[in-house]
Amino acid sequence: MASLYKKVISGKPYWYLREMARVDGKPKMVSERYLGSGADIEALLDAHEGAALPERTRHLGFGGVAATWGLLERLDVIGVIDSVVGPRRADASASIGTYLALAALNRVVAPCSKLAFADWWKTTAGVRFTRVPTGALDHRRFWDAMHTITVKQLAEIEHRLALAMIKTYDLDISSLALDMTNFATYIDSGNDKAPIAQRGKAKQKRSDLRLVGLGLVVTRDGGVPLVAHAYPGNRPDVTQFQTMIDLLHARHTALATQVGAPAPGDVTVVFDAGQNSVANFDHLTDQHLAFVGSVPPSDVADLLALPAGDRQVVDVDRFAGLSALETRRTVYGADRRVILTHSPTLHTAQSAGFDQTLAKAVRQLDTLADTLARGKTRRPAPKVTAEIDTITHDPWLRRVLHTTLTGDTPAAHRLTIVVDTAARDALEEEVFGKRVLITNREDWSIADVVAAYRSQSEAEFSFRQLKDPHVVSFSPMHHWTEHNIRVHTFTCVLALQLAHLMRREVEQAGLHLSVRELLDQLGAIEETVLIYPSTGGRPKSRRMLTETNETQDQLTEIFDLTRWSPRT
Repeated sequence: MASLYKKVISGKPYWYLREMARVDGKPKMVSERYLGSGADIEALLDAHEGAALPERTRHLGFGGVAATWGLLERLDVIGVIDSVVGPRRADASASIGTYLALAALNRVVAPCSKLAFADWWKTTAGVRFTRVPTGALDHRRFWDAMHTITVKQLAEIEHRLALAMIKTYDLDISSLALDMTNFATYIDSGNDKAPIAQRGKAKQKRSDLRLVGLGLVVTRDGGVPLVAHAYPGNRPDVTQFQTMIDLLHARHTALATQVGAPAPGDVTVVFDAGQNSVANFDHLTDQHLAFVGSVPPSDVADLLALPAGDRQVVDVDRFAGLSALETRRTVYGADRRVILTHSPTLHTAQSAGFDQTLAKAVRQLDTLADTLARGKTRRPAPKVTAEIDTITHDPWLRRVLHTTLTGDTPAAHRLTIVVDTAARDALEEEVFGKRVLITNREDWSIADVVAAYRSQSEAEFSFRQLKDPHVVSFSPMHHWTEHNIRVHTFTCVLALQLAHLMRREVEQAGLHLSVRELLDQLGAIEETVLIYPSTGGRPKSRRMLTETNETQDQLTEIFDLTRWSPRT
């Protein structure tokens, strides 16, 4: 690909035409032509009969749109959706599959409302290589597509797409992480058309807004979601666990039959302590699924008291400094394999975090003590005690902070605060850095169990990504009916699948980029349109890609962006 390059010699700029190509896997200059100074180039242009400078230029988004569209084509997303929903109507500008695929593409690159989609599409080069004109992208056409598809059809499409991803990208599905979260919406309180949006315990701390819950099962291999389940935001995560497991079991039974994937009995599900209940563990047993989970340390307090000398270093190369001991305990109604781990990194982080929490509580109590000491307060003792309880609600704080309220009347109330350093040291020795894992994988080493549990971070990362307002985002969600919210959730999860498949692909090629970094690099690959003045008829234009850096050259090769490049 040729590009202009400026050299400054003796303070004067001179221009060259360079062509770069990959040689032995590395970008290299293969040709360079001297064009001269700006005046030389101007003279050449003037001398060329009929030559003209561009009247104006436009810059269009190319890299992110082209890379995502390439994945959509590779997975045949539009074909899969249309095969379930039915072909395009004769009077429709595009098929339902096209509209949903474009909605997912937008979620990956630059999330916006359906109303704003057409304006965004004009700023990209997508029209040129997708052959989807802007005129077909009125927001009402998206709504028509969303209204047409049924929830049952969505479930079938999700299943077929999961199958396509596993087959196309050879995903390892032997170990999967399960987690749940919720998303705040701006649906009006009086709206009765969206029962899935309910007020509950908001994980984004927006308890004033109605919530939509979402559970995901993602691969340990690349964090690619394979199962998604949307549910009302007022339901605790633990109540949705069995539904998620049933979906997972059905999905994997089918996958084992169709592509030789591991049968459910060979799959290990990883989850955190928020999903724990006797019924949920019994359900895992009934479905013959292996698991790795955790329990609150307080459930096995006797393990915390064991001396550090009982623990052994697990694997220096994989987990520097991590030590563990293994035993058995009756947990959630059954005798289970239990592993107590201690991480110096977690220990340090928890210690620093607790010191910050302790310092904040002491400041608040000191302020309260100063107020009481002035003798002007009218608050009775129960109200003062309630405020102290609010400040020291953390169980760890209550072990370390001791308060005494004296005085029989509000004016005589005095507060004494004592920080028990011995209790602080005992808490650190007993609790900090420790985690208790449970599993029915009797044949796995401790290192394998720890590695599996740490893959839980893949599910957590997926939720953090969906809450990123800039790329691969659940928001903005401008829908207010149950059905459209479910379709919107489908397109968001599809966007997350595409983004994580892209990240996995570049990771395998040796580039270690986050989703945001990857999309930023792709977004920097733009298409420039040079528009020349009209000499009669339509103005002529010329398209070219902007100059790229080494990383962007590698991404161009990985995603084969040259097939979408403009012909100059």
